[in-house]
Amino acid sequence: MEKTITHQFGKHVRELRRSQNLTQEELAGHAKISLKYIQKIEGKNPPNIGIAILEKLAKGLGVSMESLLSFK
Repeated sequence: MEKTITHQFGKHVRELRRSQNLTQEELAGHAKISLKYIQKIEGKNPPNIGIAILEKLAKGLGVSMESLLSFK
Protein backbone atom coordinates (compact mmCIF):
# COMPACT_ATOMS: atom_id res chain seq x y z
CA MET A 1 0.00 0.00 0.00
CA GLU A 2 1.35 3.39 -0.98
CA LYS A 3 1.80 5.87 1.85
CA THR A 4 0.04 9.20 1.63
CA ILE A 5 1.98 12.42 1.32
CA THR A 6 1.10 13.25 4.94
CA HIS A 7 2.69 9.96 6.06
CA GLN A 8 5.77 10.63 3.95
CA PHE A 9 6.04 14.15 5.35
CA GLY A 10 5.67 12.91 8.93
CA LYS A 11 8.44 10.38 8.37
CA HIS A 12 10.64 13.14 6.94
CA VAL A 13 9.99 15.38 9.96
CA ARG A 14 10.88 12.47 12.28
CA GLU A 15 14.11 11.82 10.34
CA LEU A 16 15.09 15.51 10.44
CA ARG A 17 14.30 15.68 14.16
CA ARG A 18 16.26 12.55 14.98
CA SER A 19 19.23 13.64 12.85
CA GLN A 20 19.48 16.65 15.18
CA ASN A 21 19.05 14.49 18.29
CA LEU A 22 15.87 16.33 19.24
CA THR A 23 13.00 14.79 21.15
CA GLN A 24 9.46 15.50 20.05
CA GLU A 25 9.11 17.71 23.11
CA GLU A 26 12.22 19.70 22.20
CA LEU A 27 11.00 20.20 18.63
CA ALA A 28 7.62 21.31 19.94
CA GLY A 29 9.35 23.94 22.08
CA HIS A 30 11.60 25.17 19.28
CA ALA A 31 8.73 25.30 16.78
CA LYS A 32 6.18 26.68 19.25
CA ILE A 33 3.80 23.85 18.37
CA SER A 34 2.15 21.58 20.92
CA LEU A 35 3.76 18.22 21.66
CA LYS A 36 0.48 16.50 20.77
CA TYR A 37 0.53 18.09 17.31
CA ILE A 38 4.13 16.96 16.70
CA GLN A 39 3.05 13.46 17.77
CA LYS A 40 0.14 13.60 15.30
CA ILE A 41 2.40 14.77 12.45
CA GLU A 42 4.76 11.83 13.05
CA GLY A 43 1.96 9.38 13.89
CA LYS A 44 -0.30 6.93 12.08
CA ASN A 45 -3.01 9.44 11.11
CA PRO A 46 -1.16 12.69 10.38
CA PRO A 47 -3.25 15.80 9.79
CA ASN A 48 -3.20 18.00 6.72
CA ILE A 49 -0.72 20.71 7.61
CA GLY A 50 -1.10 24.39 6.75
CA ILE A 51 1.61 26.78 5.66
CA ALA A 52 1.88 28.43 9.10
CA ILE A 53 2.73 25.08 10.71
CA LEU A 54 5.20 24.29 7.93
CA GLU A 55 6.96 27.59 8.62
CA LYS A 56 7.08 26.84 12.36
CA LEU A 57 8.46 23.36 11.74
CA ALA A 58 11.16 24.68 9.40
CA LYS A 59 12.18 27.29 11.95
CA GLY A 60 12.07 24.78 14.81
CA LEU A 61 14.26 22.36 12.89
CA GLY A 62 16.56 25.11 11.65
CA VAL A 63 16.04 24.17 8.00
CA SER A 64 14.74 26.00 4.96
CA MET A 65 11.21 25.44 3.72
CA GLU A 66 12.79 23.86 0.64
CA SER A 67 14.63 21.31 2.80
CA LEU A 68 11.52 20.62 4.85
CA LEU A 69 9.48 19.97 1.73
CA SER A 70 12.15 17.93 -0.10
CA PHE A 71 11.23 14.32 0.61
CA LYS A 72 10.14 11.19 -1.21
